[in-house]
Amino acid sequence: MKKPKMHVRRDDIVRAISGEDADGKKTGKVLRVYPKTGRVLVEGFNFVKKHLRKSQDNPNGGIVEREAPMAASNLAVVTPAKKAEKE
Repeated sequence: MKKPKMHVRRDDIVRAISGEDADGKKTGKVLRVYPKTGRVLVEGFNFVKKHLRKSQDNPNGGIVEREAPMAASNLAVVTPAKKAEKE
């Protein structure tokens, strides 16, 4: 099976062009790319609330906000990964 081609890569600096985070000023770094589903995990974008069950680390349980993967089509590359390394 051929791997789908994505216009974003890990460590690219991107901004959202549509969706809740599309204010035009906010940028984030790509943490992970999921080519099969066409989704991308971006630092500081698309927060969801995750409910945690009780554990030794978290004795009362609770609700945590974390990033969730978002569609790659909603993102535009600001700085490619190779240029970000040089700076």
